[in-house]
Amino acid sequence: QVQLVESGGGLVQPGGSLRLACAASGSIFRINTMGWYRRAPGKQREMVAFITRTGITNYSESVKGRFTISRDNGQNTVYLQMNSLVPEDTAVYYCYSEASVDRYWGQGTQVTVSS
Repeated sequence: QVQLVESGGGLVQPGGSLRLACAASGSIFRINTMGWYRRAPGKQREMVAFITRTGITNYSESVKGRFTISRDNGQNTVYLQMNSLVPEDTAVYYCYSEASVDRYWGQGTQVTVSS
């Protein structure tokens, strides 16, 4: 089992920045990929970004160039630096980790971009 705890969400004005963090505990030695999804009101869940244990990253087109995912394997933590935020980024952001064939999820953190 892997437990994930997210932090860093909140309210920010358009053009602002936030950094999300997700700390993993439990069977962390099994974790390969970690990443983030988001769900905006009335929309389907969307993959935002992921990073493998070796540092390979991937981003959705909607956040490429604005968001940066990074990972501290020693701290078992993944970060999502979000810059140039726009109202369309408003969503609940969920951290996930993949360990073998299992996927684990955090509880979600709200990000609201509004003036």
